[in-house]
Amino acid sequence: MAHNTRCLQVCLLVLRTYFNIQSNLIQCLHAIQRQCHRQRLRSRRQIALMIMRRRTSAVWSYPREHKWWDIIVPEFTPEQFIQNFRVSRESFEYMCYRLKHVLERKNTNFRLCLPVKKRIAIALWKLATGNEYRSVSQLFGVGVSTVFNCVQDFCNAVIKVLLPVHIKFPDSKRLKEMADVFENRWNLPQCVGAIDGSHIPIIAPEKYPRDYFNRKGWHSIVMQAVVDGNGLFWDLCVGHPGSVHDARVLRESYLWKMLNDGHPLKQSKAHISGCDVGYYLIGDSAYPLQNWLMKPFPDTGGLTPQQQRFNIRLSNARSVVDSSFGRLKARWKCLLKRNDCKLELIKKMVLTCCVLHNICEERDPFSEDISAVHMYTQPPVQALIDHEPEGTDVQTALLDYFNRQDGEIIQVVL
Repeated sequence: MAHNTRCLQVCLLVLRTYFNIQSNLIQCLHAIQRQCHRQRLRSRRQIALMIMRRRTSAVWSYPREHKWWDIIVPEFTPEQFIQNFRVSRESFEYMCYRLKHVLERKNTNFRLCLPVKKRIAIALWKLATGNEYRSVSQLFGVGVSTVFNCVQDFCNAVIKVLLPVHIKFPDSKRLKEMADVFENRWNLPQCVGAIDGSHIPIIAPEKYPRDYFNRKGWHSIVMQAVVDGNGLFWDLCVGHPGSVHDARVLRESYLWKMLNDGHPLKQSKAHISGCDVGYYLIGDSAYPLQNWLMKPFPDTGGLTPQQQRFNIRLSNARSVVDSSFGRLKARWKCLLKRNDCKLELIKKMVLTCCVLHNICEERDPFSEDISAVHMYTQPPVQALIDHEPEGTDVQTALLDYFNRQDGEIIQVVL
């Protein structure tokens, strides 16, 4: 009996050892299979990457023509470059330098990114011509979506980086310089800017299209701008619907709040005809009369000769803002036609064009006929009747000052 028991124990021990060996072998086989599977996957992945690298670009994008940008544009003369892109090469390089850190993209394993210069050139071409995205994409040899992304990214970058530098409220030194320009050029003391509104045509938006229908019968947004004596923008308010009156646009702008709360234009005053006159803006009859905003006398057929001369003096000086709008739209023709893009992007494009206007006016010569900028005739001015006008004392002081000046000139001539 004891012998049989010992034999059974030995058999159990042998079986247990056998099963352990089999289990270890199975585990080793599984480990080897997993390792081989990983190696096969890795090999297949490497082979796939090698095949993708060897394939032509037609696998990933439609074959396009790059000859115009790569060969023809580098041969442009300085005059041709300005005519096509509306900026000089110096201004173009300046924008590339300032916006490089915002617009630069990284290459991937599947395709190379567009260089910053080409991205900016695509956006400038779109803004300068107003052509459809499809036409711009064919010219530069890129996709339609790429053109859209370039325009949107460029506008965002200009608003973020360049707008605070080139369009900002002037400091006291700058205000004095602007006042000197208006006084020397139009004999208008203490004036630091001209304000006016311009309508930018748009496609009727999906929401509230009637609000954007202006008095001339087309859809638009309003751009309110203040320019200095050299025609440079220093304050903008863009985006109000075309049916909104200019006075309401002003009252809802940041400029109105800033000048009525703190009134920084009062910092430096001049004694004119018995009245202390601070810096002020000039506008047309659509705007409310304020201590810091002068407007012409309402012409109801009973103006005195003195009031007529006052209106003529303001009208001559206000022509600088009309000239700025004309040059802005002559240079950036996207503002002359209804663009095939959404409302928010149109607002950004308007702001971007104004920033580019300031950069170009300071750096680049530009001579082009601006008579064609009235493709969409601007709505007529709706005169605002001031029931309790503010600033009549300043207006009266300037009226007396102009008349005394004109009288002295007449005496000198006689």
